[in-house]
Amino acid sequence: MPQVRSLFISDVHLGTAACQAARLVDFLREYQSEHLFMIGDIVDFWAMSRGKIYWSRDQNTIVQKLLRRARHGEKVIFIPGNHDEALREYIGTSFGDIRIEDEYIHTAADGRRYLLTHGDAYDQVTRHHKWVAILGDMAYSLLVRINGWLSWLRRTLRRPGYWSLAGYAKRKVKTAVNFIFDFEDSVIHSVRERGLDGVICGHIHWPMKKDVGDLVYLNCGDWVDSCTAIIEHMDGRMELIAWGAMPLPVAMLPDAADLPAHRAGS
Repeated sequence: MPQVRSLFISDVHLGTAACQAARLVDFLREYQSEHLFMIGDIVDFWAMSRGKIYWSRDQNTIVQKLLRRARHGEKVIFIPGNHDEALREYIGTSFGDIRIEDEYIHTAADGRRYLLTHGDAYDQVTRHHKWVAILGDMAYSLLVRINGWLSWLRRTLRRPGYWSLAGYAKRKVKTAVNFIFDFEDSVIHSVRERGLDGVICGHIHWPMKKDVGDLVYLNCGDWVDSCTAIIEHMDGRMELIAWGAMPLPVAMLPDAADLPAHRAGS
């Protein structure tokens, strides 16, 4: 198994049919690490509270693998997000050797210090207009569902490549583009004020790796649409990885043309 120092994943959304659990299982099988950070929205209590509960064998395997890695000595930290905010009541405690934290300062092998936070604290809609955020989440879930049908149609018609309806909407809808930029600016401003070297977050389902002045902004993306994660190599170098049968379109990452596409077993 490839050895890396740290793995960072977010926005898995266990408990929903949109969760691409099989790909995440393959990813976790491929990489052994010293640290594993789950940066929010790992379990989707919002969707489950609406009565839309879906729990597959692969989703159960993910939970078992996370618990096993913690039990075997890997440092596993869970930072709840807005979809699994119920777990914030247990911040500072552990379950199954997994530590729950509100946020975390991670020191990489090269000495850089990164703020690990889900990111919903920097989202004004989620903070102050939760009902709007829930409606937006329902709309996003519909886009992902439609995208599944379109992917099936493209395969049937033997159309090559991968096309994301959700990614297209985020690139083309002005309010979505502005929201992403505002979110990134807010997170980066907070990190700069705290004297840190970078941030690793999730929340907006928009994978990204970019330098902003002397800071590094890293967004894990998600395991619903993009199937992306951040890995820290043994020398402290951070890498954004797209995983699965379909490589992530680089067009979805306008500032990250060096994003590698990995396939399970390659």
